[in-house]
Amino acid sequence: MNQKICIAVVGCGRIATNGHFPAFRALSDMVRVKYACDLIESKAALKQKEYPELVENVITDYKIALADPEVEAVYVLTPNYAHYVVTMDALRAGKHVFCEKPITVNYKLSEEMAAEAKKQGKILNIGVCNRYNKSVEMLEEMNRKGKFGNIYHVYCSFRSYRCIPGLGGAFTTKAEAGGGVLIDWGVHFLDLVLYILGGAKLKTVTCDAYNEMAKDMKKYSYLGMWAEDTKNTETGVNDVEDFISGYVRTDKASISFNGAWAQNIGEDEMFIDFLGDKGGARLTYGGHFALYTADENNTLQKTEFSYNIPDHFRCEDEAFLKATRTGEHTKTYIGEILESAKLLDALYRSAEKKRELEL
Repeated sequence: MNQKICIAVVGCGRIATNGHFPAFRALSDMVRVKYACDLIESKAALKQKEYPELVENVITDYKIALADPEVEAVYVLTPNYAHYVVTMDALRAGKHVFCEKPITVNYKLSEEMAAEAKKQGKILNIGVCNRYNKSVEMLEEMNRKGKFGNIYHVYCSFRSYRCIPGLGGAFTTKAEAGGGVLIDWGVHFLDLVLYILGGAKLKTVTCDAYNEMAKDMKKYSYLGMWAEDTKNTETGVNDVEDFISGYVRTDKASISFNGAWAQNIGEDEMFIDFLGDKGGARLTYGGHFALYTADENNTLQKTEFSYNIPDHFRCEDEAFLKATRTGEHTKTYIGEILESAKLLDALYRSAEKKRELEL
């Protein structure tokens, strides 16, 4: 590109630190961060200290960036509850937006965000980064070319041993996060499944959700805790699910899943099985996959592939930045992600009503 794309980053917490700022550094020939914004000024200032070649200004009010005509795009990397307001303000200010997953805390608001992006004629991409994972891309292509025959069922496991994140803080407060393990981890698993299946449409869902492992937060024992610096087990809130189980019927395949932030099984079980009548695959989440097929002589085969998996944050950020100039709707454009948002919303409603729902 002849001229660097000028962006503002709203929210300088974990996903900014672990995902996007390293990607921006790798893409420094095409992007400049005019503003790093966070309500906690020290977080934004730390980004300027860590990335002095990228970050030009530190602010606490994102509307300063929205008022700057030089800013072309805004990254919304805030907690879930703020996605809607910041994104809508940015779109109405004439900016393209990259919003981290989940789109927002419920499907109705997600639809409103999609409608606003269309109205303003702006790109709105969602951070479901696994669509840019090399293994996911390979499986999607294999399915599209008929390698598996008819995929009739998919099973997801996103289960871990006693690792509820930031217990008592934003992660476990429904008003801020919108949900627990399903909206935090499950969104990635279920979205990549729908993507690999090729635009599957939902028919029915049934789901059960449980908050069992830390009902008494002060007595909760754990080996490790993501976002431990945000925990508040003395006066905080834990009103989201730590375990979820469900069954989904689509027009292409059925899907079953079990997810646990915390379980009394000392194993991490993070994988997805794709079951087809000609072949199947087990994908290790974030890693490689094994392919199971039979050759022309009906000899059973297991194939494991050796390949490099590029950083998917860099890949999705590069695609978004290019789209701000070309207007292309990429595979993480909000219109491509709404079915995933609808699925999460329906699963939570099913769990609340304790019955199957037709969609």
